[in-house]
Amino acid sequence: MNTAFHFQEWITSHSECAELALDHLLDSAQTVPHRLHDAMRYAAQGGGKRIRPLLVYAAGQLGDKDSARAESLDAAAVAIECIHAYSLVHDDLPCMDDDDLRRGRPTVHKAFDEATALLVGDALQTRAFEILASANCDAQIRLKMIAALAAASGSRGMAGGQAIDLESVGKKLDLAGLKQMHAMKTGALLSCAVELGGICAHLGPAQMAHLASYAKSLGLAFQIVDDVLDATADSETLGKTAGKDAAANKPTYVTLMGLDYAQKQAKELQEVAIASLDSFGASAQALKDLAFLIVNRGK
Repeated sequence: MNTAFHFQEWITSHSECAELALDHLLDSAQTVPHRLHDAMRYAAQGGGKRIRPLLVYAAGQLGDKDSARAESLDAAAVAIECIHAYSLVHDDLPCMDDDDLRRGRPTVHKAFDEATALLVGDALQTRAFEILASANCDAQIRLKMIAALAAASGSRGMAGGQAIDLESVGKKLDLAGLKQMHAMKTGALLSCAVELGGICAHLGPAQMAHLASYAKSLGLAFQIVDDVLDATADSETLGKTAGKDAAANKPTYVTLMGLDYAQKQAKELQEVAIASLDSFGASAQALKDLAFLIVNRGK
Protein backbone atom coordinates (compact mmCIF):
# COMPACT_ATOMS: atom_id res chain seq x y z
CA MET A 1 0.00 0.00 0.00
CA ASN A 2 1.31 3.46 -0.90
CA THR A 3 1.23 5.53 2.28
CA ALA A 4 3.26 8.49 0.96
CA PHE A 5 0.45 10.85 1.85
CA HIS A 6 0.10 9.31 5.35
CA PHE A 7 -3.16 7.42 5.07
CA GLN A 8 -3.61 6.89 8.80
CA GLU A 9 -3.35 10.63 9.39
CA TRP A 10 -5.88 11.17 6.61
CA ILE A 11 -8.24 8.63 8.20
CA THR A 12 -7.93 10.30 11.60
CA SER A 13 -8.51 13.83 10.34
CA HIS A 14 -11.44 12.96 8.09
CA SER A 15 -13.05 10.71 10.69
CA GLU A 16 -12.91 13.70 13.03
CA CYS A 17 -14.53 15.84 10.32
CA ALA A 18 -17.35 13.31 10.04
CA GLU A 19 -17.87 13.17 13.80
CA LEU A 20 -17.91 16.95 14.16
CA ALA A 21 -20.32 17.30 11.25
CA LEU A 22 -22.61 14.63 12.70
CA ASP A 23 -22.64 16.39 16.05
CA HIS A 24 -23.39 19.72 14.39
CA LEU A 25 -26.06 18.56 11.93
CA LEU A 26 -28.02 16.19 14.17
CA ASP A 27 -30.56 17.75 16.52
CA SER A 28 -29.51 18.02 20.14
CA ALA A 29 -30.94 15.56 22.66
CA GLN A 30 -32.25 18.68 24.42
CA THR A 31 -34.59 19.33 21.48
CA VAL A 32 -38.20 18.19 21.83
CA PRO A 33 -38.94 15.28 21.61
CA HIS A 34 -35.93 14.57 23.82
CA ARG A 35 -36.09 10.77 23.80
CA LEU A 36 -36.32 10.52 20.01
CA HIS A 37 -33.40 12.88 19.44
CA ASP A 38 -31.36 11.07 22.09
CA ALA A 39 -32.04 7.76 20.33
CA MET A 40 -31.15 9.24 16.93
CA ARG A 41 -27.79 10.34 18.28
CA TYR A 42 -27.30 6.93 19.91
CA ALA A 43 -27.86 5.27 16.54
CA ALA A 44 -25.80 7.61 14.37
CA GLN A 45 -22.93 8.48 16.71
CA GLY A 46 -22.46 5.15 18.46
CA GLY A 47 -19.23 4.01 16.88
CA GLY A 48 -18.74 2.56 13.42
CA LYS A 49 -15.90 2.83 10.94
CA ARG A 50 -17.49 5.73 8.98
CA ILE A 51 -16.56 4.04 5.70
CA ARG A 52 -19.25 5.87 3.73
CA PRO A 53 -18.35 9.38 4.92
CA LEU A 54 -14.68 8.58 4.28
CA LEU A 55 -15.53 7.56 0.72
CA VAL A 56 -17.40 10.86 0.29
CA TYR A 57 -14.37 12.84 1.43
CA ALA A 58 -11.92 10.74 -0.61
CA ALA A 59 -13.88 11.16 -3.85
CA GLY A 60 -14.38 14.85 -3.06
CA GLN A 61 -10.61 15.35 -3.14
CA LEU A 62 -10.53 14.68 -6.88
CA GLY A 63 -11.66 18.18 -7.81
CA ASP A 64 -10.35 21.69 -7.13
CA LYS A 65 -10.43 22.74 -3.48
CA ASP A 66 -12.72 25.49 -2.20
CA SER A 67 -14.38 26.26 1.11
CA ALA A 68 -17.93 25.79 -0.16
CA ARG A 69 -17.06 22.30 -1.39
CA ALA A 70 -15.76 21.40 2.09
CA GLU A 71 -19.15 22.31 3.57
CA SER A 72 -21.05 20.37 0.91
CA LEU A 73 -18.83 17.33 1.55
CA ASP A 74 -19.67 17.51 5.26
CA ALA A 75 -23.37 17.62 4.40
CA ALA A 76 -23.05 14.66 2.03
CA ALA A 77 -21.01 12.67 4.55
CA VAL A 78 -23.56 13.18 7.31
CA ALA A 79 -26.54 12.55 5.03
CA ILE A 80 -25.29 9.17 3.85
CA GLU A 81 -24.28 8.17 7.38
CA CYS A 82 -27.82 9.02 8.54
CA ILE A 83 -29.26 6.73 5.86
CA HIS A 84 -26.80 3.99 6.80
CA ALA A 85 -27.61 4.34 10.51
CA TYR A 86 -31.34 4.23 9.82
CA SER A 87 -30.90 1.06 7.77
CA LEU A 88 -29.04 -0.62 10.64
CA VAL A 89 -31.67 0.39 13.19
CA HIS A 90 -34.46 -1.08 11.07
CA ASP A 91 -32.37 -4.12 10.06
CA ASP A 92 -31.92 -5.01 13.75
CA LEU A 93 -35.65 -4.91 14.57
CA PRO A 94 -37.41 -8.18 15.51
CA CYS A 95 -39.43 -8.09 12.28
CA MET A 96 -36.19 -8.04 10.26
CA ASP A 97 -32.90 -9.62 11.42
CA ASP A 98 -33.83 -9.45 15.13
CA ASP A 99 -30.43 -8.61 16.62
CA ASP A 100 -29.50 -7.43 20.09
CA LEU A 101 -26.00 -6.15 19.36
CA ARG A 102 -24.70 -3.46 17.01
CA ARG A 103 -21.28 -1.79 17.07
CA GLY A 104 -20.58 -3.52 20.37
CA ARG A 105 -23.62 -1.99 22.11
CA PRO A 106 -27.29 -2.90 22.56
CA THR A 107 -29.29 -2.20 19.41
CA VAL A 108 -31.62 0.81 19.48
CA HIS A 109 -34.77 -1.23 20.12
CA LYS A 110 -33.01 -2.83 23.10
CA ALA A 111 -31.51 0.38 24.48
CA PHE A 112 -34.82 2.23 24.01
CA ASP A 113 -37.83 0.32 22.63
CA GLU A 114 -39.19 -0.97 19.31
CA ALA A 115 -41.49 1.96 18.61
CA THR A 116 -38.71 4.45 19.25
CA ALA A 117 -36.36 2.45 17.02
CA LEU A 118 -38.88 2.57 14.19
CA LEU A 119 -39.22 6.34 14.55
CA VAL A 120 -35.44 6.77 14.79
CA GLY A 121 -35.08 5.14 11.38
CA ASP A 122 -37.85 7.28 9.92
CA ALA A 123 -36.41 10.49 11.35
CA LEU A 124 -32.81 9.77 10.34
CA GLN A 125 -33.93 9.10 6.79
CA THR A 126 -35.82 12.38 6.48
CA ARG A 127 -33.04 14.29 8.24
CA ALA A 128 -30.59 13.08 5.59
CA PHE A 129 -32.55 14.76 2.82
CA GLU A 130 -33.15 17.89 4.90
CA ILE A 131 -29.37 18.20 5.32
CA LEU A 132 -28.74 17.86 1.59
CA ALA A 133 -31.52 20.32 0.74
CA SER A 134 -29.85 22.90 2.99
CA ALA A 135 -26.27 22.24 1.85
CA ASN A 136 -24.14 25.30 1.11
CA CYS A 137 -23.64 24.74 -2.61
CA ASP A 138 -25.21 25.39 -6.00
CA ALA A 139 -28.85 24.34 -6.28
CA GLN A 140 -28.07 21.94 -9.13
CA ILE A 141 -25.45 20.22 -6.98
CA ARG A 142 -27.98 19.88 -4.14
CA LEU A 143 -30.53 18.41 -6.53
CA LYS A 144 -28.04 15.89 -7.94
CA MET A 145 -27.06 14.78 -4.44
CA ILE A 146 -30.67 14.40 -3.32
CA ALA A 147 -31.53 12.38 -6.44
CA ALA A 148 -28.48 10.13 -6.01
CA LEU A 149 -29.16 9.39 -2.34
CA ALA A 150 -32.87 8.78 -2.96
CA ALA A 151 -32.14 6.29 -5.75
CA ALA A 152 -29.53 4.45 -3.68
CA SER A 153 -31.82 4.24 -0.64
CA GLY A 154 -35.10 3.16 -2.20
CA SER A 155 -36.77 0.12 -3.74
CA ARG A 156 -34.18 -0.14 -6.52
CA GLY A 157 -31.36 0.27 -4.03
CA MET A 158 -30.82 -0.51 -0.37
CA ALA A 159 -34.45 -1.10 0.62
CA GLY A 160 -34.98 -3.33 -2.41
CA GLY A 161 -31.87 -5.32 -1.58
CA GLN A 162 -33.11 -5.83 1.96
CA ALA A 163 -36.44 -7.08 0.57
CA ILE A 164 -34.64 -9.62 -1.62
CA ASP A 165 -32.54 -10.67 1.38
CA LEU A 166 -35.64 -11.35 3.47
CA GLU A 167 -37.32 -13.21 0.61
CA SER A 168 -34.23 -15.39 0.13
CA VAL A 169 -34.07 -16.89 3.63
CA GLY A 170 -34.05 -20.65 3.31
CA LYS A 171 -33.92 -20.46 -0.49
CA LYS A 172 -31.13 -21.06 -2.98
CA LEU A 173 -29.83 -18.10 -4.94
CA ASP A 174 -27.48 -18.51 -7.87
CA LEU A 175 -24.38 -16.34 -8.10
CA ALA A 176 -26.08 -13.75 -10.33
CA GLY A 177 -28.96 -13.42 -7.89
CA LEU A 178 -26.60 -13.06 -4.95
CA LYS A 179 -24.63 -10.35 -6.76
CA GLN A 180 -27.81 -8.45 -7.55
CA MET A 181 -28.99 -8.61 -3.95
CA HIS A 182 -25.66 -7.36 -2.61
CA ALA A 183 -25.33 -4.68 -5.28
CA MET A 184 -28.62 -3.26 -4.04
CA LYS A 185 -28.48 -3.93 -0.31
CA THR A 186 -24.86 -2.92 0.38
CA GLY A 187 -23.31 -1.72 -2.87
CA ALA A 188 -25.86 0.99 -3.63
CA LEU A 189 -25.04 3.15 -0.60
CA LEU A 190 -21.30 2.61 -0.95
CA SER A 191 -21.50 3.60 -4.60
CA CYS A 192 -23.62 6.59 -3.66
CA ALA A 193 -20.99 7.76 -1.16
CA VAL A 194 -18.41 7.86 -3.94
CA GLU A 195 -20.89 9.50 -6.30
CA LEU A 196 -21.75 12.22 -3.78
CA GLY A 197 -18.07 13.07 -3.41
CA GLY A 198 -17.70 13.25 -7.17
CA ILE A 199 -20.75 15.50 -7.46
CA CYS A 200 -19.35 17.87 -4.83
CA ALA A 201 -16.03 17.90 -6.72
CA HIS A 202 -17.82 18.90 -9.97
CA LEU A 203 -16.36 15.95 -11.89
CA GLY A 204 -17.27 15.39 -15.54
CA PRO A 205 -19.14 12.40 -17.01
CA ALA A 206 -16.00 10.44 -17.93
CA GLN A 207 -14.52 10.91 -14.46
CA MET A 208 -17.81 9.91 -12.83
CA ALA A 209 -17.85 6.75 -14.96
CA HIS A 210 -14.41 5.78 -13.63
CA LEU A 211 -15.65 6.42 -10.08
CA ALA A 212 -18.74 4.28 -10.73
CA SER A 213 -16.56 1.39 -11.87
CA TYR A 214 -14.46 1.71 -8.71
CA ALA A 215 -17.52 1.87 -6.49
CA LYS A 216 -19.31 -1.07 -8.11
CA SER A 217 -16.33 -3.39 -7.55
CA LEU A 218 -15.69 -2.06 -4.06
CA GLY A 219 -19.33 -2.43 -3.00
CA LEU A 220 -19.40 -6.10 -3.95
CA ALA A 221 -16.02 -6.71 -2.31
CA PHE A 222 -17.31 -5.07 0.88
CA GLN A 223 -20.26 -7.48 1.11
CA ILE A 224 -18.13 -10.52 0.31
CA VAL A 225 -15.79 -9.59 3.16
CA ASP A 226 -18.85 -9.16 5.40
CA ASP A 227 -19.92 -12.71 4.49
CA VAL A 228 -16.43 -14.03 5.23
CA LEU A 229 -16.27 -12.25 8.58
CA ASP A 230 -19.74 -13.45 9.57
CA ALA A 231 -18.49 -17.00 9.02
CA THR A 232 -15.03 -16.64 10.58
CA ALA A 233 -14.96 -13.85 13.21
CA ASP A 234 -16.45 -13.71 16.71
CA SER A 235 -19.07 -11.27 18.00
CA GLU A 236 -16.53 -9.19 19.92
CA THR A 237 -14.49 -8.60 16.78
CA LEU A 238 -17.54 -7.83 14.64
CA GLY A 239 -19.38 -5.67 17.18
CA LYS A 240 -22.53 -7.59 16.23
CA THR A 241 -23.75 -11.16 16.56
CA ALA A 242 -21.48 -13.49 14.60
CA GLY A 243 -22.87 -16.37 12.56
CA LYS A 244 -26.28 -14.75 12.10
CA ASP A 245 -26.44 -15.46 8.37
CA ALA A 246 -25.77 -19.17 8.77
CA ALA A 247 -28.18 -19.42 11.69
CA ALA A 248 -30.90 -17.73 9.64
CA ASN A 249 -30.14 -19.95 6.63
CA LYS A 250 -29.37 -16.95 4.44
CA PRO A 251 -27.49 -17.30 1.14
CA THR A 252 -23.99 -15.80 1.27
CA TYR A 253 -20.85 -15.98 -0.84
CA VAL A 254 -19.37 -18.38 1.69
CA THR A 255 -22.34 -20.76 1.72
CA LEU A 256 -22.78 -20.58 -2.05
CA MET A 257 -19.20 -20.64 -3.31
CA GLY A 258 -17.02 -21.56 -0.33
CA LEU A 259 -14.62 -19.57 1.85
CA ASP A 260 -11.59 -19.79 -0.46
CA TYR A 261 -13.56 -18.57 -3.49
CA ALA A 262 -15.05 -15.69 -1.50
CA GLN A 263 -11.66 -14.50 -0.27
CA LYS A 264 -10.14 -14.75 -3.74
CA GLN A 265 -13.07 -12.91 -5.30
CA ALA A 266 -12.80 -10.06 -2.80
CA LYS A 267 -9.11 -9.66 -3.64
CA GLU A 268 -9.81 -9.62 -7.39
CA LEU A 269 -12.54 -7.01 -6.98
CA GLN A 270 -10.16 -4.86 -4.94
CA GLU A 271 -7.68 -4.93 -7.83
CA VAL A 272 -10.39 -4.00 -10.35
CA ALA A 273 -11.53 -1.10 -8.14
CA ILE A 274 -8.02 0.29 -7.79
CA ALA A 275 -7.30 -0.04 -11.52
CA SER A 276 -10.44 2.01 -12.25
CA LEU A 277 -8.76 5.02 -10.61
CA ASP A 278 -5.61 5.09 -12.75
CA SER A 279 -6.66 8.20 -14.67
CA PHE A 280 -6.88 10.26 -11.45
CA GLY A 281 -3.24 9.76 -10.50
CA ALA A 282 -2.04 10.57 -6.99
CA SER A 283 -5.22 12.47 -6.06
CA ALA A 284 -7.05 9.13 -5.81
CA GLN A 285 -4.65 7.61 -3.28
CA ALA A 286 -7.17 7.88 -0.43
CA LEU A 287 -9.74 5.95 -2.48
CA LYS A 288 -7.15 3.29 -3.30
CA ASP A 289 -6.09 2.90 0.30
CA LEU A 290 -9.73 2.71 1.40
CA ALA A 291 -10.15 -0.23 -0.97
CA PHE A 292 -7.25 -1.99 0.76
CA LEU A 293 -8.73 -1.16 4.16
CA ILE A 294 -12.19 -2.46 3.27
CA VAL A 295 -11.03 -5.74 1.78
CA ASN A 296 -8.47 -6.43 4.50
CA ARG A 297 -10.59 -5.54 7.55
CA GLY A 298 -10.60 -8.24 10.17
CA LYS A 299 -7.07 -9.34 9.26
